[in-house]
Amino acid sequence: MVVANLSQANLKRATLIVANLSGADLSKANLSEANLSEAVLTGAILQKANLSSASLRGAILAGANLTETVLSATLRDAKLEGANLAQANLRGANLAQANLSGASLREADLSEADLTGANLNGEILQEANLP
Repeated sequence: MVVANLSQANLKRATLIVANLSGADLSKANLSEANLSEAVLTGAILQKANLSSASLRGAILAGANLTETVLSATLRDAKLEGANLAQANLRGANLAQANLSGASLREADLSEADLTGANLNGEILQEANLP
């Protein structure tokens, strides 16, 4: 599914384990409760998508656009290098051991998020709401 257009798709509770969605347009998609564990979403567009209660454990989201996305999800061990998470809702998200190096978290809500062991080198946290 490389460079697929899935904008506004209803993928609630979908099982997309190890799926290759590199460059896919998932803007405004409903991915709540979906299982995207170890999925490849490099450069994907997830702007304003709903990923509440989704599992993205070990997913690769390097360079992905996650602006204004609801990401109260499991992102443990996820690779988010250079991702744009500006204004994202990460309230209560599990980001333990996630790699957020070079990511933009400008104005993101990280309240109650688990950042244990997360790599935050070079990230932009301007006006972010931190735990």
